Amino acid sequence: MAIRRTVERWAGLWRSQNRLDGRSEHILFRGCLPKLFLTRAEAREWIKTEYGYIADRPDLKREPHGWRMPVAIRVKITVTKGYL
Repeated sequence: MAIRRTVERWAGLWRSQNRLDGRSEHILFRGCLPKLFLTRAEAREWIKTEYGYIADRPDLKREPHGWRMPVAIRVKITVTKGYL
């Protein structure tokens, strides 16, 4: 018998786009694990605290960086134990 559990959380999504690398997106990590939150508001506040400087830095938004402010996204995590 398999046990399956799915939960929804919120995470930050890093975004950048430049000529060298093209479009890039990935979930933000702290240490070796994705930084997850119970609410969208918590995720947005953490993004603002950690990455808010990007909004005020036109040099980081231009080439060669092409950074964009991270956004909060909903993620689904499914944990399965046993055989399906």
